[in-house]
Amino acid sequence: MNPGPHDHGPDELCDAGSELYARALREGHVPREDTELLPCLVRFGLLHPAPENPGRLLPTPPALALPRLRAAIQEHVAAEVRREVRLAEQFEPLLAIARDGRPPVTDPSVTVLNGFPRIRQAVTDALNASSQESLAIQPGGARLARDLAQSHPIAQGLLSRGGRMRTLYQHTNRHSLPVLAYYEQLQGDAEVRTLDEVTERLFIFDRTVAFIPANKDRSKALELRHPVLIDYLVSIFERLWRPATPLFPQPARLPADNGITNRQRTIGVLLVEGHTDTEIAERLGMNVRTARAHIARLAATLGSHSRAQLGYLIGKSGVLNRDDHA
Repeated sequence: MNPGPHDHGPDELCDAGSELYARALREGHVPREDTELLPCLVRFGLLHPAPENPGRLLPTPPALALPRLRAAIQEHVAAEVRREVRLAEQFEPLLAIARDGRPPVTDPSVTVLNGFPRIRQAVTDALNASSQESLAIQPGGARLARDLAQSHPIAQGLLSRGGRMRTLYQHTNRHSLPVLAYYEQLQGDAEVRTLDEVTERLFIFDRTVAFIPANKDRSKALELRHPVLIDYLVSIFERLWRPATPLFPQPARLPADNGITNRQRTIGVLLVEGHTDTEIAERLGMNVRTARAHIARLAATLGSHSRAQLGYLIGKSGVLNRDDHA
């Protein structure tokens, strides 16, 4: 059966859907009947029924919709990887029966790496063997100068071979002197951008091998060489890279709107979603004290005197209706 005109993902929103969503944002609502031929808008959560009038659909603010859609894509990737690992584990005893004493046949497309030394060595070997491109996502707070210094010769080796480096950090690294100094010292095609929220750690080299964490504390990792998985992870990186803010080689100042920065706007989205201060800090790669300081400044800007009032004022202010560039 051929796919219908609206059997697509949120990253491929059709022209008619984009136009109707933009109209809903401008006018505040659209009639439900206008979406009968555009079910994709409701399916992606870009439009939702008005509580007082089900026949009227209200637009979800782009700054709220974008993180949700990104999270769904990232979870889909993680789920597919988990399925492949489970499938390999389930078939291992069956393969042993089929081998009947013959040497084991290993699947080179997915390798489980146990322990930080082995993971570091595998990543280093893959980077040393690469000659074209390194794509990396580094979540969390500021990088340690010692760790950056140890990785400098390896990264410089790729650049000296004519390769390209693109790294995505969280916004908490924008004022990290070790990070800025590190990239100033590199000679070659190296770019850095930042986002408020990124995925878990990811390394992709020459689009042939990738590394992702396999457990919470990152003491176990998966080395992936399956072309389909690699292509999917590259597409996730590119989707995050496009809206990210350049840090190097052309530092960009984060814009503010009526005294509210992009980072505070992102925090506002998470507050409206009901996240605690600790959860917000973990997602944005900052400590709880810094997150609370941002929340306090946001509250002061909007004139809020309580947590409940702050959520109401965030929604009323229109802060979440701006396009999300973070």
